[in-house]
Amino acid sequence: MNNKKLLVLAIAAGVTAQANAAVELYNEDGTTFSADGYFNAFYVNRDDNIADVRQSRVKMGFLPNTIGFNFSKEMGDLTLGGRSSFWTSINDSLDSPTDTSIDVRQFYATVDGSFGQVLIGKDFGLYSRNNIFLDEILMGFGSPGAPGGVSFGNIRTGYAYPTPTAQITYRSPDMGGLNIAAGILDPASTAGSDAYEEAPRFESEITYNMDLNGVALTAWVNGRYQTSKSDTTDTEVNSSAVGYGLKASVAGLTLAASGFNSDGDPPVLITNQAAALPEDNADGFLVQGAYQLGSNKLVLSYGETDSDIGDFETENTSIGLFHDINSNFKLVAEYNMFEQTTKSTGADAADADTIALGAIVMF
Repeated sequence: MNNKKLLVLAIAAGVTAQANAAVELYNEDGTTFSADGYFNAFYVNRDDNIADVRQSRVKMGFLPNTIGFNFSKEMGDLTLGGRSSFWTSINDSLDSPTDTSIDVRQFYATVDGSFGQVLIGKDFGLYSRNNIFLDEILMGFGSPGAPGGVSFGNIRTGYAYPTPTAQITYRSPDMGGLNIAAGILDPASTAGSDAYEEAPRFESEITYNMDLNGVALTAWVNGRYQTSKSDTTDTEVNSSAVGYGLKASVAGLTLAASGFNSDGDPPVLITNQAAALPEDNADGFLVQGAYQLGSNKLVLSYGETDSDIGDFETENTSIGLFHDINSNFKLVAEYNMFEQTTKSTGADAADADTIALGAIVMF
């Protein structure tokens, strides 16, 4: 699969619709089965200042259209569970008529008990997880994406994508607001197509939630580490990354700041590489403010990424208005300004202003 197609399929990220009120299909004798869905479409009008053209589209937002199924069964002191979710594009039919790309970002089982939870299967990674899941424009549009897929939100303009990967992950029980997750994930070949990895990729995330005199605070730090080697070229690539953030909410006002720093780790998404990656640095940050007044929420967002490994610098500014018709129906209006330059030459690679008007239905 070429990198462009991979990016189209993989870049759609975000909180799944299981966060909404799923429809319960079965609940008897300690066994439950439910379904959830997320559907959206945006009218998009983009002014491309590099090509000097204006383009109109009807596209998905940052989150693709999704349907998920959830299962749980009480077995003595344990609760066994599972989730599968299917993510689909609505923007590929003009390239492949009647065809629709469907991929699976989650297909896992869980075992819960007094010890916490163990997850086995495919799920989003832990590194950068809260950075993206707590993004205030998650249900918006954000920066431009691949023509046949979703937009990129703030991926590559403030955080990397927590690529869904096969994993075995442990999550602690809640310890007075402190939650710890750590796992081993299928490693990526970052030292070339013939690379091998003696150890899995290690990822972890620590989250702390607290209420400080009426101010709801969420703080987090996450990380990733792996080593990839090639006998053919005698190359070893050590990849490491750390993400972090803080979010505070009081009386309808939310302020958030997050960032990351990585070495030898792609600042967009991690994949197998045909050639060895350099152990270069990348870093970025995202700052946001949001104010909720009744059924309306206004969001201001600004993010940057500076990447030696990708040879680019980006910045992205979004202004979004979210209006809740009811708990299952949302309208979105967003104005986005995205710029990208090539670090080695200083040349402008992208300069686009986007108006996005969308509707979201979820259950």
